[in-house]
Formats: sequence, C-alpha cells, structure tokens
Amino acid sequence: MSYQFLIDPLTINKINKPMKCISLLMLAVFFSIRVSAQTAEDSVKNTINTLFTAMRRADASLFKNVFSDSAVLQTISRNKEGKTLIRTESVSEFASFVGQLKKDSADERIDFETIKIDGPLAIAWTPYHFYFNGKFSHCGVNSFQLVRFEGVWRIQYLIDTRRKTGCNP
Repeated sequence: MSYQFLIDPLTINKINKPMKCISLLMLAVFFSIRVSAQTAEDSVKNTINTLFTAMRRADASLFKNVFSDSAVLQTISRNKEGKTLIRTESVSEFASFVGQLKKDSADERIDFETIKIDGPLAIAWTPYHFYFNGKFSHCGVNSFQLVRFEGVWRIQYLIDTRRKTGCNP
C-alpha cells in the first residue's frame, strides 16, 4: 500500500495552514498507532521467543532476564521402566548451562498453539522440536505460566515433556 499521496508536497501546498497541521497530526497518529499496536498476546509471544533466542545465542544473561525471581523449571520424562519422573532445575543452573553452549548449537523450534491471558496471568502451550548442532534431538510440549510485573511479562513456571517418538520433525 502506498502512502505517497498523504505527503505529496504539491497537495500540501494547496491546503491552508491549519489543515496542514491537522493532516500532519493525523498522519503521525496513524503511523504511531500502527507501530505500537502490540497486543498482550504479542507481548507474551515476545517473552517466550526471547527465551529461545537466548538459547540460540548462548546468552545466559538474556536467558535469565525472561524469568521472574522465583521461577520454577521442570521437565517430565520417563525412566527405563516407563515410570514418570519430574526433574526440577533452577533458572541460574540452566542459564549457566546455556551460557556454556556453542552459539547456534541449541535450536528449539516452537509453535504457539494456545495462549490465554487474564490480567497479569498468562499461559502458553507450545509444541516444539529441538535440534542440537543441526540434528534433530527430541520433541515435546512446553507449558508456560507467565506473570506481568510492572507491564513486563516474565516466565514464572515452565514445565515440558521430552520424547524421541511421535515426533514429525
């Protein structure tokens, strides 16, 4: 879409001064609304995407920044006997691990299947495929609980599943 007609100098010169001011003001408002129209859902997605960007970049600081101070990380898996296990990890430990990775070695590709928001609480359900050093490793689902602190979404709780079967990479 071309907006050239809105700023054509010949057209502007034909309009009286008050009309010019109003036209320019309306134009500025139009473009500022288009630029800043990020929904709460977009903000939640941005926080989660920042987490995976930090993993790809091996950036421990950026990784830690998307979590709240009291965040919990858990993984559901099965042992050799098929018994369900839950492993809990601290954000600091996992961030330290992320910081030791080679850049672009950890690549988790997600799909935003569900996002629900109620005031300062959000949930996100994101199926994923994880690649390590360019090779498929495993798949699963992430379940995020986020809280909005002073206008910024932070991950409060993250639990995921990990499996090697039933994946379509």
